[in-house]
Amino acid sequence: MDLKALNAAMQQIAGEKSITPEQVLNAIETAIAAAYKKEYRERSEIIRAKFDTKTGELLFSQIKTVVNPDEVRIITEEEQTAEEEEKKTNYEKRELPEEEEALPRYNPQRHIFLEEARAIKKDAQVGEEIIFPLPMHAEFGRIAAQTAKQVVLQGLRDAERSSVREEFAGKEGTVMSGIIQRFERGNVYVDVGRAVGIMFHNESIPGEHYRVGERMRFYVLAVQDDPRRPGIILSRAHPKFVEKLFEMEVPEITEGIVEVKSIAREAGNRTKIAVGTKVEGVDPVGSAVGQRGTRVMAVTNELGNEKIDIIEWSEDMAEYIGHSLSPAQVKLVEIMPRREARALVPEDQLSLAIGKGGQNVRLAAKLTGWKIDVRSQSNPDQVQEGGIAVSAPEEGEETQFIPPPEDEAKS
Repeated sequence: MDLKALNAAMQQIAGEKSITPEQVLNAIETAIAAAYKKEYRERSEIIRAKFDTKTGELLFSQIKTVVNPDEVRIITEEEQTAEEEEKKTNYEKRELPEEEEALPRYNPQRHIFLEEARAIKKDAQVGEEIIFPLPMHAEFGRIAAQTAKQVVLQGLRDAERSSVREEFAGKEGTVMSGIIQRFERGNVYVDVGRAVGIMFHNESIPGEHYRVGERMRFYVLAVQDDPRRPGIILSRAHPKFVEKLFEMEVPEITEGIVEVKSIAREAGNRTKIAVGTKVEGVDPVGSAVGQRGTRVMAVTNELGNEKIDIIEWSEDMAEYIGHSLSPAQVKLVEIMPRREARALVPEDQLSLAIGKGGQNVRLAAKLTGWKIDVRSQSNPDQVQEGGIAVSAPEEGEETQFIPPPEDEAKS
């Protein structure tokens, strides 16, 4: 065997898949062991192959685990036959099998009793693995060779997936750039380097158009371990995406001088973000807006000109709720029991405070976590159409829109 060529090939594969040469070698050894077992050994045996990259020597061994006779179930041939018949009968009747006993079943091809193990190795302990050398075979049939090929490919895929998972696991909750790769069933697949992320339809910004080859920024929503599901979940509609974009544009937020207190978003239309600071002399809203609006404009451009209201957070809830209805000017906020508030605005500011379809008051309720009732200052007893919004009681739950009662709406 050309060891130099083999080592070079392993180094090349490791470099292409960004995994270690040891992982490549492990995949090869696992594949050879699978082929060996397929051709020469029993199905239930544990076979290992060890390849020495320095000498080219290939060693095969069978592994048995040391067990205590009192801690396993020993089944005779008659009992095993009866058990198989029972399983077959249950399958035909579509009955669920009863729960297995707590003790594991003894398998002579996988287990060795403690007394026998100590005859081989004096200090053997329960749970230890005993290695039994096997004869060398280098000839494998077509089926065994095909099995080896599948095992080595699967091993490399698993190693590559593990490496990608480790790389991206720490990037949950961050923003990364990627290139639009393809579209499938309304979902967008994005090339983010060593992996392909997916942005589901409900995580895209409504009305935003994507083109293949276009580079965009995405919020990493989750990195999943399950190989049957997409690994990297991306979003452009999540409220945290806006927050992270501001962190990238506003140094005061990155340094902790200005803090993002709350954020409410209806992706593609409008976002309200509340900022505050404990540092005297610092204007949190001005810091987020930037000189001549450069900072907020950079975020707006990234979001496809989505409107952004930057609100000054306040410990005084009446003041905070008044700010949250920006750009409308609120004259008075009445704090009521059960986290409810009534905001009184001038007649000419009423439509602005409520917003189109109640959007402004809806976002204000979500931002503050309070139920807000917007009414005219000149007619405080009249409920306005679309003027009441209730914040979702739990994070991630949609804000409810409450239309006025018919009798009150007509009055």
